[in-house]
Amino acid sequence: MDEVETERLLLRRLQRSDRDALARIFAKPEVWWWPFERGWTTDETDAFLERKLHEWDERGWSQWAAIEKHGGALIGFVGLCPPRFLPEVMPTVEVGWRLDPDHWGHGYATEGGRAALESGFNVLGLPEIVSIYQPGNVASGKVMQRLGMTHDRDTTHPERGVALRVYKITIIQFC
Repeated sequence: MDEVETERLLLRRLQRSDRDALARIFAKPEVWWWPFERGWTTDETDAFLERKLHEWDERGWSQWAAIEKHGGALIGFVGLCPPRFLPEVMPTVEVGWRLDPDHWGHGYATEGGRAALESGFNVLGLPEIVSIYQPGNVASGKVMQRLGMTHDRDTTHPERGVALRVYKITIIQFC
């Protein structure tokens, strides 16, 4: 599961050499507006990348670098990760994405998200997968709906106190 190809994306294991491209993307306020309302510093990007590399080493899977096949540019990440920040939904795995705003509106989140769901269900054998967003992030909610996910619950982030919406899909719904 280190690498998956879709029609327009190469999804591959994150690498340390992705740092500069990720730092450029993550510095854009739109990318991390939900939930931080600002772009990330280089130190925050470094910490993120180190966490993801550790997850790959420990678990054998995590989010992938999303590479646009046409041109070969890294445009963000997409993939699976346990949402430990929200204990009430555990144990489960979340599908998520963060893409460069220059590539929003082209269906890449849906395309990569679908590949992540396929891997989660068909390779990892997961019974269900969730996706979590702040209700103001309407675009992410629409991606979840396009992926066939349905509303599971509304809740509140236990540390930040912000509203969250949880969508879910089971292997039976996906097949």
